[in-house]
Amino acid sequence: MNQKKRLKVHLTGAVQGVGFRPFVYNLAKRLNLNGYVINDTHGVIIEIEGEERNINQFLISLQTEKPPLAHIFSQEIEELPLKGFEDFEIRKSESKGKKEVFILPDISTCDECFSELNDPENRRYRYPFINCTNCGPRFTIIEKLPYDRPNTTMKKFKMCSECEKEYKDPGNRRFHAQPNACPVCGPYISLFTSDRRFVSEKEQALKETVNLLKEGNILAIKGIGGFHLVCDATTDKAIKTLRERKRRGEKPFAVMFKDINQIKEYAEITDFEEAVILSPERPIVIVKSKQNTDLSKEVAPFLDRIGVFLPYSPLHHLLLNDFGKPLVMTSANLSDEPIVKDNEEAFEKLSVFTDYILIHNRDIKNRVDDSVVRVVDKKISFIRRSRGYAPLPVKLPFKLGKKVLAVGGHQKNTIAIGFDDNAFLSQHIGDLETVDACRNFEEVIHSFFELYDFKPEVLIADLHPRYHSTHWAKQFSQENSIPLIQIQHHYTHALSLMAENQIKDEPIFAVCWDGTGYGDDENLWGGEFLITDYKGYRRVCHFDYFRLIGGEKAVKEPRRVALSILFGIYDKNLPNIPTLKAFKEKEIELLHKTWEKGLNSPLSSSAGRLFDAAASILDIRQTLSYEGQSGMIMENFYDWNVKDYYPFQAGSTVSWKQIFEEMIKDSSDQQTKISRFINTLAHIVIEVYRQKGEGLKLGLSGGVFQNRPLIEKIIQLTKKEGINVLTHKKVPPNDGGLSLGQLCCIK
Repeated sequence: MNQKKRLKVHLTGAVQGVGFRPFVYNLAKRLNLNGYVINDTHGVIIEIEGEERNINQFLISLQTEKPPLAHIFSQEIEELPLKGFEDFEIRKSESKGKKEVFILPDISTCDECFSELNDPENRRYRYPFINCTNCGPRFTIIEKLPYDRPNTTMKKFKMCSECEKEYKDPGNRRFHAQPNACPVCGPYISLFTSDRRFVSEKEQALKETVNLLKEGNILAIKGIGGFHLVCDATTDKAIKTLRERKRRGEKPFAVMFKDINQIKEYAEITDFEEAVILSPERPIVIVKSKQNTDLSKEVAPFLDRIGVFLPYSPLHHLLLNDFGKPLVMTSANLSDEPIVKDNEEAFEKLSVFTDYILIHNRDIKNRVDDSVVRVVDKKISFIRRSRGYAPLPVKLPFKLGKKVLAVGGHQKNTIAIGFDDNAFLSQHIGDLETVDACRNFEEVIHSFFELYDFKPEVLIADLHPRYHSTHWAKQFSQENSIPLIQIQHHYTHALSLMAENQIKDEPIFAVCWDGTGYGDDENLWGGEFLITDYKGYRRVCHFDYFRLIGGEKAVKEPRRVALSILFGIYDKNLPNIPTLKAFKEKEIELLHKTWEKGLNSPLSSSAGRLFDAAASILDIRQTLSYEGQSGMIMENFYDWNVKDYYPFQAGSTVSWKQIFEEMIKDSSDQQTKISRFINTLAHIVIEVYRQKGEGLKLGLSGGVFQNRPLIEKIIQLTKKEGINVLTHKKVPPNDGGLSLGQLCCIK
């Protein structure tokens, strides 16, 4: 006779808000098992009692049949004395104890909900807030754990009898779907003019929104994690107006398309890029644009690539389907400000950008920008990790001894909290350049404290004395008597790379190239070759220093970096090249004196600035409209048929003099010279590795390694040489990944 048994099963991971409890309930019923399932602050607890063979099948099915969005990270099983449960039930969640549940990101509309959205016979036909346990908002609406409706911004919407029936039915896919709603009882949209005059609501508001977009208007539209500024992506005038109003310059806009077939009309995409575009996370994906389409050139000036993405909310689906053509969808904010998320905030801040504002009455708790990725070497490379991915944890290759708060850097900021072997990275926060951006940074930190009932035992910040994140950490440390550790910027990049690649104890040879980072010698580093482990690092090589004439001005003006390089090679006997035409003769004389005396001209080893210098010398760009523009434009010109490169000298430092001398002498066309320059940088990585890092894994980190031709050329060379190379796949190589690296310095 088969023996009876009682087990207590404790699961952690992404197991709340994914239909896990109804799955457990139905599985237990199917196998004639009694007991209960309950959410707690750690995850899910199951007590199960019945015949041993059925319990064994239950444990197998937990892993093999779990809901598609569920991720089980750990499972603890304890055998207990028989209790005599008479039924199986779903119990009310517990809210006491240490909060360790993995909060799910927001998930795009699933196929079943999409089908209902377009079914005239369904009671949710064309309802912009349709969702179920397999899709819909999660992180953006949660106020505290556990993830139950009273702990979300949906608590103010009382479910109608039909919705409540679904919510309480374990056999329904909307069982305990916390944002569950319908047109009778749920949120709805309303359209206003930019000066707050009510226009219409619900279905009529959607129809009028589409008509207004067809007339060339710019609208602010409230989505899942904040407002977008929206206009017709095929109309030059609308996009030019948007650029003027937003002070956007030439920075590219993301474009939303109604479906994958429409994307293929406008872009050349690989099979892997298609899979990423169609993934439930629905990120913006940078792909090659097609020529001679009706997409406005104003979308991405001077670039042969566009950021494409698909609708991820029911409102987006309805809007794109009714409009028919692609739409510019860009974060609704002024440059360097956080994305606007609240209705009142939208009327206050967005009226200057827009003609109309489409709001809804479901509050957004956590503002979240769209994620941005590109495919590099047939793998996802993050440019911005946010909606769809945050705040799922990154697993560390070790356990942290303390609870850690890492506050990231100054640009592309993210923060992270860490405990045990989990690193919870925040959504993209952005550049901490304005009062509102700094306020948002602090709000995100306190939101994470509240969500996870988290009290840090140590703080980690960057070395840079003028970063707001560092200043905040110092003040918080003093006020709360919590130790603060400051860690060098490029070492942090290396640690981030090591952590996500599960490097445990071995050192790596890390090449960390970016625009700028505060060095141990108080100079601006950015072209670094480091041997690193979790205990520390050695700077074994770097690019020779050059001066940034005018300091911060040089970051936005490649011509200033190029002039510094030219002074370093030729002094006053400058060759007649495009850089000189960008200045008046008297300006060059004055800037030479500034350079010679080192006045407001800090020393830099930055590989990112060397890209800028090349862009100026080759007449690609003399001033920048946005960070990284020179490198992005240079990608357009890269030719894989060009195999050679400029000669260079590498030892304890890498000299840039010979590279630029040869480039200036080179009589080839612009495309060939750009290709040779990028090839040169790739060969420098390999040569310095041969000299300083032979036998170690080679790691590539920092914002420069978002340049696709550069990183793919390096990978091509490493394959020939049999070198094991590490790249970023879970967090961005830019400063958005710094907070992960900072967590790791206390291993």
